[in-house]
Amino acid sequence: MTTDDRIAAVHLLETGTFVPFKIVEQQVVSGSDAGEFGVRIGLLMDGGDEAEAADVVTWGALGFMFVLATLSFGDARPRGASAPDFKERDDLRVCDFLERVRFEEGELHFYGDYIRGRRMKTGITVRSDGSVRLETFGRGKLAARWLARLQGEKPLEAVQRRNEGISSS
Repeated sequence: MTTDDRIAAVHLLETGTFVPFKIVEQQVVSGSDAGEFGVRIGLLMDGGDEAEAADVVTWGALGFMFVLATLSFGDARPRGASAPDFKERDDLRVCDFLERVRFEEGELHFYGDYIRGRRMKTGITVRSDGSVRLETFGRGKLAARWLARLQGEKPLEAVQRRNEGISSS
């Protein structure tokens, strides 16, 4: 990644993490088999009222989408024939993101399928009224964890308890 690319990515990430939002709906979407489910999450960029939400879209939509796409890319793993292209240490590049962004029917859309061996299967739609739809396919409930991280919640981790030097008398 060039210095300019890195600066652009950092700017998008900084902007996107400042976007206030709330989750308004969440549903599990079944897949081709039990292990292939995903989620559909409805969000609202929360500027306080409708006019302020539209203002948040103006300055924050692209950055917010880039943050979500970056989180998806970071958690994505190879599947099937994509394994040879997968590198453990890799970042979503601004060009990866922009190649997949479209403006259609008054909405900004991103869809990441496979990028450099990573199976993303993530769609993001931002509307001018501040509503956002985040969808994943075959990714389980990972998207909910991305949103929790953005809202400042610490992700849960398994902790192994050791009884070193402790006697139960």
